[in-house]
Amino acid sequence: MDRSGGGVERERTGRGQLDAIPVCYSPEQVAEPQGASPSASKPRQVVESWRAQGYPIRVLEPRPVTPDDLALAHDRRYVEDVLALREPNGFGNRSPSVARSLPWTSGAMLSAALAALESGQVACAPCSGFHHARYDAGAGFCTFNGLMVTALKLKALGRVARLGILDCDQHYGDGTDEIIDRSHARGWIRHVTAGRGYQHVAKPFLAALPGVVESFEGCDLLLYQAGADPHVDDPLGGFLDDDQLAERDRIVFRGRLVADGMINADDIALLQVIDEPEKVVEAIFKHYETRAFDRLPEEHELLLNL
Repeated sequence: MDRSGGGVERERTGRGQLDAIPVCYSPEQVAEPQGASPSASKPRQVVESWRAQGYPIRVLEPRPVTPDDLALAHDRRYVEDVLALREPNGFGNRSPSVARSLPWTSGAMLSAALAALESGQVACAPCSGFHHARYDAGAGFCTFNGLMVTALKLKALGRVARLGILDCDQHYGDGTDEIIDRSHARGWIRHVTAGRGYQHVAKPFLAALPGVVESFEGCDLLLYQAGADPHVDDPLGGFLDDDQLAERDRIVFRGRLVADGMINADDIALLQVIDEPEKVVEAIFKHYETRAFDRLPEEHELLLNL
């Protein structure tokens, strides 16, 4: 799952089991850090971290979007001027590095969506900066709105009838809302975003989230923007700790995967993300305590020697 501000997509019906999560990533979507924000370089850092930790991922080369694709969601002159360095990007500058990366950034999102539709499973795009980008201007480190470029391209291709966007970034996806309205897409896009539909208080937020996830029933595809800035240590965020941020993502996946018949409701509780070896062992034996048979002698001896 991406926690770089990008998205995870999946279709409503599953077709078999995943042995690795498809991750649509290319070094071409990485740009030099811009000022106070490292977001342009985060895709590479996220993928390298997943690889170092041994997560089961399968990297797929995305296809960059075209200026015509970007113009589905944005003013064509704005698109052309940004790519030609005549107009500032979402960072407020005219960086050639950022301009080169932009078609690949939105392309990763679109490629992941197409992969999810094709397989009926999860696909991921470690992207940065989408939901503040408006029809004819960038803002908040966001230049082009890859969420809406993806949504409108899929609609144009006839791949979706209804689509959901669940934006769990800390901040309101104002650019997404603006483009939905300009595109007259309210009838087929359901968009839930920070500042519209949930609170920035941990317990009420987590309590309400299952109902929010259920509200996407009937969508052919759900674009999940799993922003990391709600973390308490983020300088622009701050209401979820490590465990609560992980629970947020479990709730989203539990709601969609169980509803779509992709995993048994009892089995999803077994999924945990643990970094410390001692806690891994602790979690294993805690599971043994809940099952209907005792530890083996070897298991008991191992526990005594920890």
